[in-house]
Amino acid sequence: MANICVVDDKELLRESLAATLEREDHRVTAFGRPDEALPAITQNQYDVVLTDLKMPGMDGVSMLREMRAAGCETPVIVMTAFGSVASAVDAMKLGASDYIQKPFDADMIVVQVERAMKQARVVAENEALRTNANDMQALRQMIGDSDAMIETRIKIARVAASQGTVLVSGESGTGKELVARAIHSASRRASKPMMCLNCAALSENLLESELFGHERGAFTGADRARKGRFEMADEGTLLLDEISEMALPLQAKLLRVLQEGEFERVGSSLTRRASVRIVATTNRDLKEWVRSGQFREDLYYRLHVLPITIAPLRSRVEDVPLLTSHFLAQIARRDGSEPARFEKSAITLLKAYNWPGNVRELENVCERAATLSTERLIPADLIENWLVNTSQSGGAFSSLRHGRMLEDMERSLIEHALEQHGGHREKSAKALGMGVRTLGMKLKQWREESKRSETRTDVPATSSADEAIVGGSRA
Repeated sequence: MANICVVDDKELLRESLAATLEREDHRVTAFGRPDEALPAITQNQYDVVLTDLKMPGMDGVSMLREMRAAGCETPVIVMTAFGSVASAVDAMKLGASDYIQKPFDADMIVVQVERAMKQARVVAENEALRTNANDMQALRQMIGDSDAMIETRIKIARVAASQGTVLVSGESGTGKELVARAIHSASRRASKPMMCLNCAALSENLLESELFGHERGAFTGADRARKGRFEMADEGTLLLDEISEMALPLQAKLLRVLQEGEFERVGSSLTRRASVRIVATTNRDLKEWVRSGQFREDLYYRLHVLPITIAPLRSRVEDVPLLTSHFLAQIARRDGSEPARFEKSAITLLKAYNWPGNVRELENVCERAATLSTERLIPADLIENWLVNTSQSGGAFSSLRHGRMLEDMERSLIEHALEQHGGHREKSAKALGMGVRTLGMKLKQWREESKRSETRTDVPATSSADEAIVGGSRA
C-alpha cells in the first residue's frame, strides 16, 4: 500500500485514477492544480506522484522542477497526450521516473506505479547500504573494546543521525578530531564537504576571514574575494577545533550564525546563508571558562546540544594492546614491512603508564619503537626509559623499585583495576586481559609475601599498597 498523489486539471480523469488505485489498496489524494499540490508533495507526504503534463498555469514539467529544487526526490510518473512526447522526455531529464501516453487502461497505470515504487525502494536500499558502509568505516577507526569506547561508539552513531550541534570534549591527544570525522562520515551529510578550522592557530582577524570569507580590499593583502569555511562547508559539516580559544567578539558573530544561519564576509554588507552542521572540540572545562568570563554562556548552550566526552587513555588501559596492534599495522603498511609487535612485558609497561599525552603519545611510542627496534618483537627494555623519563615528577612510576620495575608495574596496574571495578575480580581480570584464575594466583602470592614481611623485623610493616590488594581482592 502506498500514498499516491494525483495532479490533473480534468476532474473525470482524477476521479477515475483515484478509484483505480484505491482498488489496489493505495491511498490517493487528488489535486486539480500543481500549485495546490506542491506544498504537500515537497514535504515528502507521498510515495508516488502522478501528474499530467499540460495544465493551465503551472504545467507538470514546472512542478517537477520545483519539486527537485526543493530537494524532494519522490518518484514522478508524467501523463501525456500523443503529441506531447517531447515534453515527457524533458520531464525525464529533470528526474521523472517514467511517462505514460494517454489514453491508457487501468492495468497499465497500476503496473507503472508498482514499477516506480520498486525503483524507489532500490534507491533507498542502496543509500542505506552506502550510509551503513560509511558508519562502519568511521566507527572502525574508534579502536577499543573498553566500556568507555563502546559507549563512545554508541553515542557517535546516535549523534550522527541527528542534525544538532555537537561538542566533543576531552584531553589533548584523546582523538577528538577523529570523533568529529566519524560523526560526519556516518551522517546524512557524508557526501558533502567537511571543513576544519583550528581556532587556536590564527589571530582574531584572520580567524574571522577564514570563517566568513572576505571581499577584495577588505584588508591589506586581500587582493581578491575569498569564500570562508561556512560557505565552503554548505550542506556539510564544519569542525571548529579548540573552540575555547576563540576571542569573545568573534564568539558573538559565531553565535549569530548558529542562531540565524546568516553571516557577512569581511568587508561586505551582503548577508549570506549556509546550511552547516557545527562540530566543536575543546580540551577545556567550558563551564569553568563561562564562569571566569572567557567564554560566552549563550554560545556554550548553543554548542552543548549533543555533548560527547572522550575518556583519557589512562582510564581505559585495557585498550592499549588493540591500539598498539593498530598503530604498528599502520606503520608496517606505510613502510612496506612486516608488522612488529610488543612482547608481553612491554605491554605490561605500556598499560601501567599514566599517558599524559593519551592516544597520540601512544602512537608516537609505537612509531619510535617500530623504527628503532632491530627485532619484530619489541622488548620492554627498549621503551622502558622513554616512559620513565616522562614520569620523573611522579605518577605511575614514582614508587617503582630498581630491578623490579616490571613486577611493581604489574602490581600497580592490578591495584588500579581492582579499585576501578570495586574489587570485583572477574571485571578486573577482563579489563586487564588476563584470566580470573591468574589474577587470583597473583593476589594470593602477594598476600603471602605481605604476611612474610610482617614477621621479619628488618622489613617495614605492610604497605598501603599491600593493604589495597588484600582488602580489594573480593570476588
